[in-house]
Amino acid sequence: MDHIFLFFNLGGGEIFIILLIVLLLFGSKKIPELARGLGKGIRYFKEATSDVQEEIKDSVKDTEFEADPNKDKS
Repeated sequence: MDHIFLFFNLGGGEIFIILLIVLLLFGSKKIPELARGLGKGIRYFKEATSDVQEEIKDSVKDTEFEADPNKDKS
């Protein structure tokens, strides 16, 4: 977990202050809604990237089959 914050060079105190400021700006009722929306956005992004990866894999398989039609498709 520490390696994530090394790029930003943040310690425990700085993270606590940032979280306190976020709590003051958005309020305790709005934070769960923001986190839920962020989670849905991340899930949508992961699904989209996996769909793109599948399309690329399928197109590579199709080009390999067109290049050598005698090769078994697996």
